[in-house]
Amino acid sequence: MARVELRNVGLNYHTEAGEVAALQDVNLTVQDQEFVAIVGQSGCGKSTLLSLVSGLLTPSRGEVTIDGNPVQGTSKRVGYMLQQDYLFEWRTILDNALLGLEIRKERTPEAVDEVREMLKTYGLGGFEHYYPSQLSGGMRQRVALIRTLATKPDVLLLDEPFSALDYQNRLSVGEEVVRILRERKKTVLMVTHDIPEAVSMANRVVVMTPRPGTIRSIHSIKMCDEGLSPLQTREVPEFREYFGAIWKELNADAEH
Repeated sequence: MARVELRNVGLNYHTEAGEVAALQDVNLTVQDQEFVAIVGQSGCGKSTLLSLVSGLLTPSRGEVTIDGNPVQGTSKRVGYMLQQDYLFEWRTILDNALLGLEIRKERTPEAVDEVREMLKTYGLGGFEHYYPSQLSGGMRQRVALIRTLATKPDVLLLDEPFSALDYQNRLSVGEEVVRILRERKKTVLMVTHDIPEAVSMANRVVVMTPRPGTIRSIHSIKMCDEGLSPLQTREVPEFREYFGAIWKELNADAEH
């Protein structure tokens, strides 16, 4: 059974000017522990698709399921990591990482110990009592990821998670994030505008059409299936082939 499935999904927005179709006839299956990246032009509905999987939005047509169960509102099983880290500057790194558990009233001594261990494991040991302003952008993004993982979601949604970082940090943080998510055996849906990022991180890359967004093509990335890291993936000849094919599809849509 698929971990996440979208069947004939469509979504219409209602505006003062009338009804606007954001998504139509979206069909996608995501398997357990699979990493799927979604690319497309701005406004094609990429982030809207994540909002449907998270339960923040309800489709106008079709069905979204997790493990065969219809998505009906938000769920503890789904974690959502946004573009900005949204750390609270007045809270310590440890307290920021525990925020999701606090909101769910699940901040127990055992949970605090687990989060401390995660901070240590992922390079933030010794920074528990620092504040966000004292950390680099990459370190802040790791705190945001740990905050999301602390709630133990089965499905992780990433919406342009590295867009606020400079190029070098994007590469290094992306490398770390993929390692962490593989270790923790998470199912991931990521939205990005960065084709190299998508190809280097994902098992499959979904290319969406302009609005109303639907799936134009799906590219299976064999390097990821072979266990290569994102940086290693960028070094193999096939990387350029995938990049070229996806770029041509997106560029063709931009010309119409």
